[in-house]
Amino acid sequence: MKSYVISENRDSYLGMKLAGIEGAYVRDQEDIERTFKEVRKNKDIGIIFLTEKAYFMIEDLVLETKRKNQFPLVTVIPDRYGYQRAQGIITRYIKESVGL
Repeated sequence: MKSYVISENRDSYLGMKLAGIEGAYVRDQEDIERTFKEVRKNKDIGIIFLTEKAYFMIEDLVLETKRKNQFPLVTVIPDRYGYQRAQGIITRYIKESVGL
């Protein structure tokens, strides 16, 4: 299975591309939503990486996808400046999983 990145941040997109991960550099909410819908239909894609800002633009769609579908796995990554929230999403998931 392949991975795919959807990023509104050019640096994050290029970094993932250099790591061998296909993706799309998109700038607005409509493009992010359209790209996300297209990519989740592709059965070869096992993981979709969304930069945090892109995730916030389509959060409801992503959460709906996660509830209804087992694949692809959708995960949020920080851009080059780190997470915007005071506490990173991955850190929050880990704390929730161990009951902290």
